[in-house]
This record gives sequence, C-alpha cells and structure tokens, in this order.
Amino acid sequence: MKLELGKIQIKDVQKASESKVDNGTLYINEEEIKEIVLADDHIVKCEVEIAKPGESTRITPIKDVIEPRCKVEGDCEIFPGVISKVDRVGEGRTHALKGCAVATVGKIVGFQEGIVDMQGPGAELTPFSKTINICLVVEPAEGIKPHQYEQAVREAGFKVALYLGKLGKEVEPDEVVTYETKPLLDQIAEYPELPKVGYVYMLQTQGLLHDTYVYGTDAKHIVPSILYPTEVMDGAIVSGNCVSACDKNTTYHHLNNPVIEDLYARHGKDINFVGVIITNEAVYLNDKKRSSDWTAKLCRYLGLDGAIVTQEGFGNPDTDLIMNAKKIAGQGVKTVIVTDEYAGRDGASQSLADADPSADAVVTGGNANEVIVLPPMDRIIGTLDYVDTVAGGFDGSLRENGEIEVEIQAITGATNEMGFNKRTARGV
Repeated sequence: MKLELGKIQIKDVQKASESKVDNGTLYINEEEIKEIVLADDHIVKCEVEIAKPGESTRITPIKDVIEPRCKVEGDCEIFPGVISKVDRVGEGRTHALKGCAVATVGKIVGFQEGIVDMQGPGAELTPFSKTINICLVVEPAEGIKPHQYEQAVREAGFKVALYLGKLGKEVEPDEVVTYETKPLLDQIAEYPELPKVGYVYMLQTQGLLHDTYVYGTDAKHIVPSILYPTEVMDGAIVSGNCVSACDKNTTYHHLNNPVIEDLYARHGKDINFVGVIITNEAVYLNDKKRSSDWTAKLCRYLGLDGAIVTQEGFGNPDTDLIMNAKKIAGQGVKTVIVTDEYAGRDGASQSLADADPSADAVVTGGNANEVIVLPPMDRIIGTLDYVDTVAGGFDGSLRENGEIEVEIQAITGATNEMGFNKRTARGV
C-alpha cells in the first residue's frame, strides 16, 4: 500500500461564523460543532473551548485526543467501521491538520482519565501541551450507563475530528510525505540484504471500558493479525480506553504512531520494515497463551530478523508483554520491548509485574509513580471534581490554593509506551 500524507500546519485556531482553513489558521463555527455532538441523545450539553500552548490553562478529565484528518482520494473515509463504512484504508491520499487536536472532556466515566496543563511542569510531560486543543466539554444525559456515555463521547470526538479534517481537503499541504509497504514477497525482494524488521503492536483490550477498536471491531475478539502500517494512519485503530492517562494510547497516538514513523524513516537504509502485527492484551491466561503463540508464529511467518514490541497499560498486560517477548525471541527473532514502569514513588520497587531473561532489551517511558506538584492555573476546562480520585491522585491531591499533587500517571501521555514522550532511562 502507498499512502500520501499531506500535512497542513495549523498555527492558530479561532472561533468564527464560518469554519475554514485559511493561511494556517483554523476557523471553527462553534454552533456547527455543537450540532454534531448533540445529535447523539446520550449527550445533553456541549461547550467548545480552545486551549493554546503556553496559556495558564488546565484541561481535565481528558478522555481521548484526536487529530483532524480526512481522505482526499477514493470512496473510503477515515475511522472505518466506527463512524464511516467499513472500507479498507491506508492508501491514496490523506490530509492532516497538524498542530491542533480535538480533545473530549467531561464527567468522569472510569477513574483512569487524565490532566493536561498548557504551561508549567506538567506541560513538559504531555505532548498535548504543544497542540492547540479544541475541547469538547460534554455532559451526559441523566441515567445513561457508563459504556453508553463512553461510546457517545468517543464517537463525538471522531465526528468532530472528521468534520474539521474535511476543511483541509482542498487546501494545499505544507508538506506531503509518501509511505509505502509492498506485498511481502515484493518487499523482501526490494532490500534482500537488509534485516527484516516488524512491529508488534499490543492493544489494550481488557474490557470494562479498557477497549481498542480495529476497523470498528473490539480488538478483544480478534486473533493477532497483520496490517499495513499505513492503515493505522487512516484511523483503522482507535482508542476506546478509560485507562491510566500516562500510558493510554489516545487515538492521536495511533494516528501518529512514532514507532511506525521511525521504522519508515529507516526503511531501505539500514532495515527493511515489512509490516505490523497487531495483538490484544487478554484478561485470562489461556487467551494470553493463544495470542502470544499467534504473535510469535506470525513473526516467524514473516521471516523477521528483529521485532519491536510496544505495550499499552500495566500490571495484567505485563504478562502479555513478557510472553510475547519470550516466544518471539524463541523463534530466533531479536526483540526489543517498549514499556513504562510502576516502580513506586521512590523507584525502588519491581518495575513490571512479570519478567523473563529473554526480555533483555527494554525501552522505558519512565516511572508512572513519580510524584509531581502542578501549580494553580487561571483557567480550568472541564472540572476539578475528580482530581482526588483519578489514577495517580489521592485524597487531598487538590490543595486549597489550587495546586495538585499527583503521580505522573494522572498526566495524559506522560509515560507513553510508544515512546511518544520525553522521559526514559538508560542502563549503565
């Protein structure tokens, strides 16, 4: 598959009577966006607020973040099987509005939702302090169930991101980048002298609002499968997760997966990037065995020399991670895992809930239990009502002066296990 990604740099976002992209500014009609969101009767109220980098602004609790994109060529559309019909994506041309994002915000669904500060020490821990965020602050209808609310908010974010993305359909991009992965035999024949490298992409699928969707299918029901990397850039994988904010893969992370980006950058130079294997993170041991067996089998089937394995979440999924690493390495494939750590506030505890000597090449996104004090902000988008109860918070986290003392797991993207962050560690 060959995908052309046209990148349109958005330097400012302003409310206006007409929605359009003009000379690097995204103008949005607030009423049109509200109409999209309120079309779902599970949501009774929506406010649209804009948060810009460097402002004294705190956004919480954040549920998902989505980059506006649209298809320029073909009959398909992004987010297939979710808000668009089930068509294969990943080829043709797509336009993306870079530098901005849609963030869904509102009453808490689960306890694992996050905080984004647009300035201060917390801003240094999240990539979303650098984007101009179009925040959809929503209120659910009385009496609806958590999973109904989660779905309504999730789909509202996708619909608004697509609506905004289409504003860039006829805009000439600032940059066009071409990505291509050929059918396997052609791909191998093109660079026969280079090591064949694949990406094992673990998806959070533990249920009870810990869900990821592939072409609209709840990934807990799949067996490991092969995707073209470009399919991910068109929204074939989207987040439905209410998991710890620090290592949640938001939909923005999936659309901009840095492992895929980096492997493409090295493709044809020192590696042959042959494709992506997606696998789930099951709850029960037999399901973990099945998925890790299939993942290792597919690595061997592709003839990989090396594999990068990324995790989402912690605790129970640590077993999936280590089983994958052990079995893939057992096939003679050099394996690197990307994870984060829950090593206690002093960093002295065991970092992962599972381990194996074969998992000896590790990239870490940092220790999620590290404590930080976030200073007061002049403006709150959302509500501070849940600060004491989100994962990483505790009774008394919100101080009377407006400061918040939390573990960094409460900050969206702080220890992301795709490496979409600034924190890591180096062995010495």
